[in-house]
Amino acid sequence: MVATVVSTKITNSQETLIIQNPKLGLSLCGNISIPGDKSISHRALMLGAIAQGQTNIQGLLLGADPYSTAGCFSLLGANISQLNSEFVQVDGVGLLNLTEPSCVLDCGNSGTTMRLMLGILASHPEHFFTVTGDSSLVQRPMSRVIQPLTEMGAQIWGRKGNSLAPLAIQGQKLRPIHYYSPIASAQVKSCILLAGLMAEGKTTITEPALSRDHSERMLKAFGAEIQVDPETNSVTVTGPAQLKGQDVVVPGDISSAAFWLVAAAIVPGSELVIENVGVNSTRTGILEVLERMEVDIRQENHRVVAGEPVADLRVCYSSLKACEISGSIIPRLIDEIPILAVAAMFAEGTTVIRDAAELRVKESDRLAVMATQLQKLGAKIIELPDGLEITGGVSITGTDVESNGDHRVAMSLAIAALNATGITNIHHAETVNISYPSFVQTLQQVCTSNIN
Repeated sequence: MVATVVSTKITNSQETLIIQNPKLGLSLCGNISIPGDKSISHRALMLGAIAQGQTNIQGLLLGADPYSTAGCFSLLGANISQLNSEFVQVDGVGLLNLTEPSCVLDCGNSGTTMRLMLGILASHPEHFFTVTGDSSLVQRPMSRVIQPLTEMGAQIWGRKGNSLAPLAIQGQKLRPIHYYSPIASAQVKSCILLAGLMAEGKTTITEPALSRDHSERMLKAFGAEIQVDPETNSVTVTGPAQLKGQDVVVPGDISSAAFWLVAAAIVPGSELVIENVGVNSTRTGILEVLERMEVDIRQENHRVVAGEPVADLRVCYSSLKACEISGSIIPRLIDEIPILAVAAMFAEGTTVIRDAAELRVKESDRLAVMATQLQKLGAKIIELPDGLEITGGVSITGTDVESNGDHRVAMSLAIAALNATGITNIHHAETVNISYPSFVQTLQQVCTSNIN
């Protein structure tokens, strides 16, 4: 007989994820395949759309966010085949050849789609575009990309002093700049580099710390002239550029792997192998922090796939130790902080997370939401202005919690609930489809408890 650990209930298309811990030898075991990297999926679709010729993509993430990117660039003239994880073909139109759509471009919940696409749209002279998103996205700050684009000569209008969507863009011939970004953000960096593709001369962005470098890698593979200066955290693109379609293999998303890394580490008796995970050094802050927390993680079967380093990750249950998470490592694990907060709940000592105020302007205020929802479960957690303070070793009890429409919050709460006594109901869990449509199915696959 097998006890049901994970189930779902759908009411008026709102999904409640139910985690019932039977306390009967629950452990997680097996091999897991995770969805394709969301960041790389976005960039493959975008660069394929503005390149000359055909781009073939394997392993594309089939989440709501890449669908938003594909939908926008289809309206802009690119021919994109039906999305699937096996093979997607993009017939690009070439730089400066996007068409002016007759309708508004809807980015859904995807900040990556909107921010990166603005760099491309702003550089199309004599074209007019309007972009919007869902109720969450239209509240997220766009001034961080509009400001440097305006310095390049872009004309963009929006709400709240041209800082919030919906946005209107009148394409212009842009000029190159050297932009010193006040924040380390791959979205800001990528937006400027994409705009710089069509500006005559060298466009440079310098960041205060290293952010993920998928755009630089892929732009170089598509034929752009890219120079990287790691000593100053600067990247330069020379325009005008010519991009050629490429074959892209998307590795598994380490942000998705993070949930299983923490799950296996905190549930006694667990051992999981997460296959085909991208281990780009600008994304592996999660691995470094978990190793500092003394989690048993091993990287196996190292290889390079389409220019991105890939490995299988084996993780076992461990006795976690608290640590401090702050400084330059934060941009390399910003999306993983919610699940790291869960790991900290089961670590010996007090974990302090700082320098993470950026989490307040994600799909939700992730600092406030994680503090509030984990407190409902019984966690000892204090919300800081730029982070969290979590004291581990406190027993938690299942209750009703809320995702607040944030996919990473929903999945983090699900992993926490594996160690909660009783039943946890995670409301609005349908939001996991944004980045990980198969999350619940995988959770059901690895979370079974045998009753003798």
